[in-house]
Amino acid sequence: MSLLLAGVVTGAIGSVLGLGGGVFLVPALVLWFGIPIQAAAGAGLVAVIATSSAAEAVNVAKEIANIKLGMILETATVCGAITGGFAAAYLPARVLIGIFSVLLAIVTVLLWRGRLSETASSETKGYFPASYKDPALKRTVHYAVRRLDVGMTTAFFAGNLSGLLGVGGGVIKVPVLHLFCGLPMKAAAATSNFMIGLTGAAGAVVYFANGQLELRLSGLVALGVLAGSTGGAWVSRYLPGNTIRKAFSLLTLGLSLLMLRRSLGL
Repeated sequence: MSLLLAGVVTGAIGSVLGLGGGVFLVPALVLWFGIPIQAAAGAGLVAVIATSSAAEAVNVAKEIANIKLGMILETATVCGAITGGFAAAYLPARVLIGIFSVLLAIVTVLLWRGRLSETASSETKGYFPASYKDPALKRTVHYAVRRLDVGMTTAFFAGNLSGLLGVGGGVIKVPVLHLFCGLPMKAAAATSNFMIGLTGAAGAVVYFANGQLELRLSGLVALGVLAGSTGGAWVSRYLPGNTIRKAFSLLTLGLSLLMLRRSLGL
């Protein structure tokens, strides 16, 4: 029951922030349930697939996700996820946890210092121009993608981290899409949610092939994540973009400190 509840909570948070839930579920499984990092990472990838499926049922229908951009970036992400999944089989658990901690700390700094917001996104010159209706702002938001080369490079490394750590890669993609590629926070989160399902599937296949995917654990948390992410996707439509960004940065900071403590054996 506790695992199911953990799935519901992390799924809701991950759906709102576009992270897939794995970045919160994996630390929860390791820190509070004592599950080995490799098994937790495999379950995290399955949870990512569940989050993506539930969230995009809402985001695609509301045209918040940038589908064209997502498909382009996902080609690089899947390649990275496969290589990361194989690498995870050979790295010690404390190294994986340490990498996770550093990753979260970097993302916290990037987001806390970010200056972009939903209201600042009105530039329509660039790649894949798009728009969506924002109930929180009560208007239509227009934007276009900038620095696609940065997005592609980041997508590969995000996929690599996805396979390595059992997350959807959204913890990297969301801040980069928002801060560097010019997407409003909601569009960045929705586009990330669209992508992470394929990323998670690629990584999960590798974990299964390596015998590191515990089906009972993965299935249980996936059910909780599916329920939580469905509700989270609806709630996110009515939250201001800056609120999402600040919540994201505070959560990643806390998780970074907890994972660092575990990595150092404190």
